[in-house]
Amino acid sequence: MDMTLDLYVDYLICSTSYTTATGLSKVTGGVISHDKVTRFLSLKDYTAADLWLISKPFYKSIESNDGVIIVDDSIEEKPYTDENEIICWHFDHTKDRSVKGINFITALYQTEIGSMPIGYELVKKTHKYINQKTGKNSRKATISKQQHYRNLIKNAVQNNLRFKYVLNDVWFSSVENMTFVKRKLNKDFIMPVKSNRKVALSEKDKALGRFVGINSLELGESILVWLHGLDFPLRLVRQVFKNEDGSTGVLYLVSSDIELKKHQIETIYQRRWKVETYHQSLKNNASLAKSPTKIMRTQANHFFASLCAYIRLESISIGTKINHFALKQKIYLAAMKTAMEKIREFGSYCFCQTDNLKINPA
Repeated sequence: MDMTLDLYVDYLICSTSYTTATGLSKVTGGVISHDKVTRFLSLKDYTAADLWLISKPFYKSIESNDGVIIVDDSIEEKPYTDENEIICWHFDHTKDRSVKGINFITALYQTEIGSMPIGYELVKKTHKYINQKTGKNSRKATISKQQHYRNLIKNAVQNNLRFKYVLNDVWFSSVENMTFVKRKLNKDFIMPVKSNRKVALSEKDKALGRFVGINSLELGESILVWLHGLDFPLRLVRQVFKNEDGSTGVLYLVSSDIELKKHQIETIYQRRWKVETYHQSLKNNASLAKSPTKIMRTQANHFFASLCAYIRLESISIGTKINHFALKQKIYLAAMKTAMEKIREFGSYCFCQTDNLKINPA
């Protein structure tokens, strides 16, 4: 038996605890040594290009002209791991505070058949400096998340992926990103924008500099607007939704495909939520957070292997019609069954033999 990426990926999928070199060695009965696992994780730097080579055959099975690419970032917290360029402090806008962990950006390809990561970047904070406000040592990245966003979509186009729209959250809804997708790549997008963004209601108003806040508009089905800073029109819709706590929320969506109707824009953008289930499965089913690796290369390679584990789970899920969490539960139950059978092999004595057990009445 050789130490391969496939073997490590299987280990990540099947594991319910920490994934260690010693643990994998024990699972293989010592055929794969602890040192072989460590050398495998330290051998080379896996990159997004390597991921595409692995994911391309699976992409062929789900590709569609109606595919979308969803770009989003997430943080896997690692509060007890030593700080380095990839495990450091990042601002988490979902928690409105900084957390320590790995910040990653994914380009997720999604169709009606399935979804898969076709590109990713780890946010590397390579520059150290003294924070003038706190006086403490801090780090910052030399490449912004916005640049990573554009690079991921550009790579998808260069790899000839079939997709119709780019979807993302409000964090990536900048004029520069919109211009890049529409003008540089000749693709369309649907993005949310903040209510205080300025728009003109006609080309004439745009030329005269007459811009108003989106939150001041009375919207019906949809309207055509010219967002401040853009040289092309957008279709703007106002979506009202209910939160889990019963409160009402409002989302302003803009589409560069101005032929779309309101319900089409809302339906297409709803597909963005697939990236949230991707994040959940990556963290809970692909052992993303369960590696105690201490060297930056092995930490990055473990992350890469977790992406591969997600792809394998998605492939199995499509074939079996069972979601990732149910698959993981089946694996766990199978392991428990094997463990219970094994413990019965260790001895025949039973504490609960009915002939010897006396139960005193109350």
